[in-house]
Amino acid sequence: MVIFFFALVLLCAGVFAFLNGFRDASSSVALAVRTRALTPTVAVLLASLFNFIGAALSAALALAVSQAWLSLPAGTNGLTILLAALLSAILWGLYMWWRGIPSSSTHALVGGLAGAGVASVAVGGNPVLGVDASLLSQVVLPLLISPVIAYAGSFLLVWPAGWAARYTPPNVVNTRSRRAQAIAAGAVAFGHGLQDGQRTSAVVILALLAAGLSDGGSVPMWVALLTAILLSAGTLAGGWRISYTIGYRLTRVDPLRGFVAQMYSAVMLLVGAIGLHWPVSTTHTVTAATLGAGANQCFPGTDRRLVIRILVFWVVTPVVTAAAAFVLQLALSTVAGL
Repeated sequence: MVIFFFALVLLCAGVFAFLNGFRDASSSVALAVRTRALTPTVAVLLASLFNFIGAALSAALALAVSQAWLSLPAGTNGLTILLAALLSAILWGLYMWWRGIPSSSTHALVGGLAGAGVASVAVGGNPVLGVDASLLSQVVLPLLISPVIAYAGSFLLVWPAGWAARYTPPNVVNTRSRRAQAIAAGAVAFGHGLQDGQRTSAVVILALLAAGLSDGGSVPMWVALLTAILLSAGTLAGGWRISYTIGYRLTRVDPLRGFVAQMYSAVMLLVGAIGLHWPVSTTHTVTAATLGAGANQCFPGTDRRLVIRILVFWVVTPVVTAAAAFVLQLALSTVAGL
C-alpha cells in the first residue's frame, strides 16, 4: 500500500511540475512577447531552456526547503496528505488557467497541505508538523509583502530608467529596451526554475521520507532531473491564457517599462531563492511588477476591475485548496484504511 501511494504521489508531483511550467513559466516571457522583444516561439524556447537550468540547479536548495518546510507522518498517512494537497493544487491550477488568472502554485500547495493535515487529525491520524510556520512564511508574508515590494520597486525604477534615456531618440530607446528585455526574460525564467523547481523536488523528497525510501540526507539526481524535464515540458506546451492576461489585458507597457518590470522581477526571484531562501511567487512578482511599471506613465491603461479580481483570487487560493484537500484527505483515509 505504501509503494502504491508513493507512486501516485510521484505521478501527481510530475503533473504539478508540468502544470507549473504550463501556467507560470510562460508568464516570464509575456511582456517580452507583448513588446515584440521576442517572438512567441523564441520566447517559449528561451523560457523552457532557462527553466530547465534553474530547476536542475535547485537540488541543493530543495534539500534545505524539505528540511525546514514541514514534517509529514511516516507511511501511508503522510503519503495520502501529500496526495490530497497535490490533487487540490492541480485542480485549482487548472481552473485558474481556464479563467486566465495568474495565481501562485506554491500558495495552493501549502494551503492544500494545511487542509489535508487537519483532515488527518480529524480521522485520528497524525498531524503535519510545522504547517503553521509554513503558512506564515510561505503564504501570508509573501502574499502581503512580495507583491508590494514588486509593485513599489518597479514603479520607482521607471524614473531613473526614463531619466537615463531622456536624450535618446524613442526608437533607439525601444530597440535597446527590447534587447535588454530579452535577457531579462531569460533571467525571470531562470529564477522561476530555481524557485518552483526546489519546491517540486522538496515534495518528492518528503514523499521518499514518508515511504521510508530515503533518509533525507541528500537529493537523488533523478529527482532534480525529473522536476527540470517536466517543468520545461510544461513550458514548451505553452499555456498562453495567463500570459495574455499579463501581457495584454492587465496594463499597457512600452519596451522600457517592460524591461524594468522583468529585470526587477528577476532580481527578486534570484535574491529570494539564493540569498534569503525565501519562497517568492513568480506569478505574484511578475504581475505586481508589471502593474507598478505600467502605473508610472502619463496615460496608465490599467484594468482596475481585472486587478481586483486577481487580488481576490490570490487571497482565496490557499483557502479553497485547503478546503478541497480536507475533503480529499477524508476520502483517501477511507481508501487507505486509516
